[in-house]
This record gives sequence, C-alpha cells and structure tokens, in this order.
Amino acid sequence: MKAEAIKDYLVVNGRLEPTSNTEIFERIEKPPIYEVIRVIDGVPLFLEDHLDRMKESARLIDYPIERKDKEIEEDIRQLIDKNGAKNLNVKLICTDVEGMGQVFLVYFIKSFYPPEEYYKKGIHTILFHYERENPNAKVQMSSFREEVAKKLEENNAFEALLVNKDGYIPEGSRSNIFFVKEDKLYTAPKGDVLLGITRKYIFKVCQELKIEIVEENIHRDELVKLDGAFMSGTSVNVLPISSIDDIKLNSVNNKIIKEVNRGYVNKMKAYIEGKTL
Repeated sequence: MKAEAIKDYLVVNGRLEPTSNTEIFERIEKPPIYEVIRVIDGVPLFLEDHLDRMKESARLIDYPIERKDKEIEEDIRQLIDKNGAKNLNVKLICTDVEGMGQVFLVYFIKSFYPPEEYYKKGIHTILFHYERENPNAKVQMSSFREEVAKKLEENNAFEALLVNKDGYIPEGSRSNIFFVKEDKLYTAPKGDVLLGITRKYIFKVCQELKIEIVEENIHRDELVKLDGAFMSGTSVNVLPISSIDDIKLNSVNNKIIKEVNRGYVNKMKAYIEGKTL
C-alpha cells in the first residue's frame, strides 16, 4: 500500500511514529478497513458515527477491530496535538501488518475541500461502469481508485457516478448521490451503497424540513428528466452537480438542494460548537 501519511507524526496502535518511516505501509498484508474523518477547528466531525460505521464494516467482513473507541479517540487527539493541525482529514486504518498482526493506524492525509466556486457553479461528473462486491463495507481497493482517478483526469471531472450492470446508478466512486425530481429527493436503498455519514445527516435534515426522500435507484436513461443532483461526502458536504457526461443540470439554483445544504451546514456547526463548549 502506498504511504500516504502527511505531517510529522502518525499513530500506530497508540504510539507516535514519524511519518518518514514508511515501512509499515509496505508490510500491509490485506485491503484495510478504513474511515476518513474531517477535523474542523480541532474537532473530528461526527466521530461517533464514523467509529460505528468502521465497526460495521469490520463485522461485514468478519474482521473484529481490537482497538476500543476511547483508545481511537485518544489516538486522534494525540495526532492533532502533536502535529498542530486543526483543519485536515484524518484517516483510520485497521489491517494486518507482516510480523505485527492486527494494526490500527491513525494519520493525516492530503485533503482537498472544494472552493466556493464549485458550490456556485456546480461540478462536472461522468458515468463509470462498476459494481462493488460489498457496498456496505468500507474496504480500500487501490486498483479501483487508480482506474477512477485516471478517468476523472481524462474527462476533467470531479466525480464518477457508478453504473451497475442493469444501468442503475447507486452511488459515486467516493460519495453518496442524490437526485431531484420535482419536489422529491431520490437516492439508493441502504443495502446498495456505503452508508455515508453525511448521507445520514441529510436524511435528518430532510425529515425536519419535510422533504420526501425516496430510496430508489435512478436509471441512466432517467438522467435527462432530473431537476437537479448533488454528491455528499466528508470533504464536500453537499455539492451540486452541474453536468453528468453531456447532460446539463441546473442544480445550483434548485430550491431543495439549497435547503438541504443549509440544513446540513447547520448540523455541522452545532456538532462542532457542542464539542468545543
């Protein structure tokens, strides 16, 4: 596995280690279970939800995580304090390392947060034919990531919408996808996708705003009938989609998308304020 830790230190089973020592990444023996958490003003956003999802991924592939939640929380706190970084993405990895057995790694990764322009103009996306073997488990597959990255670069696109063998679009390569048709939101059923943390809070926002969410996959032939679409994720929040291949969407001006974005940002702020009091 490629060494991707940045800053001065990473945490290995609770111990601080210099990121210059990349040997541990070279000795990883299996695709790791992982989570990426956004740290804002020193607060790991929705930490409890991320840890619950990581444990669920482990359960789905029958690989129990030995490290406890409180220990992981302390690992993250130590990472933030020792590196002096308060606004960056932190990655959690649980995997087998040659000669060490199960290892839990916590480290900062290179992070990209879309500029304001992306939210004002929307993003370009492409369709990509791919179907995950176990969509509910967050397991890192390097070959898939590399193939998607190549296609995104070739098409100057920000995200790829995954199309299954039947022509339906359950999710993005690194995001959950929501489609707007008239006054309703459509997104894939929970059994078909990785259950994103941002997705979870979008559902809460829609419940409060009385916006109906239909858990139903959209077929690629239906894209021309949409009133808008957006991707959601740890680093992007709620990001409007302006085009899917050559199909144009006026997502940035869609009332429902604006309301959902506002509601989600408010939930983020409330969580951060609650942790810093």
